[in-house]
Amino acid sequence: MNCVLTLVSAPKASGLDDGIIRAIRGALAGAGGSPGEADWLAPGLACDIGFGQIAPAAAQDIARSLLQARPVDCYAQPVLGRKKRLLICDMDATIVTGETLDDLSVFARDKAAIDALTRKSVNGEIGFTESLIERAKLLAGLGEEQFAAAYAKVELSPGATTLIRTLRADGAYTALVSGGFRYFTSRVRDRVGFFADIANDFEMKDGRTTGKLVPPIVDPDGEYGKLGRLKHLAKKLGLDLDAAAAIGDGANDIPMLSAAGMGCAYRGKERVRGAIRCQLNHADLTGLLYYMGYRRTDFTE
Repeated sequence: MNCVLTLVSAPKASGLDDGIIRAIRGALAGAGGSPGEADWLAPGLACDIGFGQIAPAAAQDIARSLLQARPVDCYAQPVLGRKKRLLICDMDATIVTGETLDDLSVFARDKAAIDALTRKSVNGEIGFTESLIERAKLLAGLGEEQFAAAYAKVELSPGATTLIRTLRADGAYTALVSGGFRYFTSRVRDRVGFFADIANDFEMKDGRTTGKLVPPIVDPDGEYGKLGRLKHLAKKLGLDLDAAAAIGDGANDIPMLSAAGMGCAYRGKERVRGAIRCQLNHADLTGLLYYMGYRRTDFTE
């Protein structure tokens, strides 16, 4: 068996039991997949089912069809190389629960306009860079007190710290790459334990934002953007992109997620879910560790 199907339940939901495991193994066998026994990575929460003879995407579709009424995520892939050595993470609505720019926009002169631009951007209705530049203009005049108040509202997504600390303890390189602002990413980097953060900087004058951004701008496709940083870091570390993982939720993450060996949509927007096969819609961020083959006993809290 050269492939593995990983099932991960939402925490405390008990979405996995012997009955559904038997049903999935039976369906895989019926499709010629020669499934093995379930290997529990975390009792009642996450397990692997080895298989062969059929494509990972086909095995995943079989499992998904049987899991529709359950809060369980699944991902099928080759066994070889599933544990990644580089992880690039989006920040907003991924590593943190909310959108930091939305928290900051509370202090702007036209919050509604900023919110509308944010929605259009994450859904891919307008270009990310265009949206960011326009939102920055509407944030002119903000100072340290507003930034500090916005950061005070930032909450980490469940499993974020365990994900990063576990990978770091195992020798993987982790980086936070955001189209948001360095004021927030630098603090989240230190709080969670990332090696590095890459984000945008406001132009400041007399302690206040001017409404302009300091180039280069972190955008989806550019050299300094998420995809560009993924390629740069992989090359710097001497890794193929197959050895890299990436995780994010928005349309601007799709190029990065598509290029990584394991690109995962975390609570992804509709467009992202349609483009990316690896998803976490129910499990917390530790689900990515299970997809990589880590056991619960391997976690570093």
